[in-house]
Amino acid sequence: MGVTGHVAQINLNPRGGVPKHAVASAEVTVNGVVGDRQRDLRVHGGPQRAVSLYATERIEALRAEGHPIGPGTTGENLTVSGLDWSQLRVGDRLLVGEWVELEITGFVTPCSNIEQSFAGGAFKRISEKLHPGWSRLYAKVLGEGVAHVGDRVEHLPG
Repeated sequence: MGVTGHVAQINLNPRGGVPKHAVASAEVTVNGVVGDRQRDLRVHGGPQRAVSLYATERIEALRAEGHPIGPGTTGENLTVSGLDWSQLRVGDRLLVGEWVELEITGFVTPCSNIEQSFAGGAFKRISEKLHPGWSRLYAKVLGEGVAHVGDRVEHLPG
């Protein structure tokens, strides 16, 4: 059994872009979170980037640094609490609630669309290359289902 956290917030934006707005639950499919849209499919979405994730603990630490970031403001679909974010790796799996199974596929490259979440527009603060362990993550969906706020999230190393 892996380390367990929980879904703190589920975020989507039917028009695309950021911020994404909180919902109580959402269907998660191999094509992404139902009701969410990505504006630029060259760099977002698709089966290998179906779900974006970020940690509540990272958001809180960034706020403590003076950044106006909040859950969903940088475009993550699932804001997760209770996992050691620095230990998540490509190939690891996350079991969300009863049915949803995700596999981490990569790190999200930050872009200027999220600069409003950072003091002085310093969006590269969550670049994996510049600050390892601080990036948002992309995942593909191995098991579809409905995710709910409060669902358990179990980390299974790859």
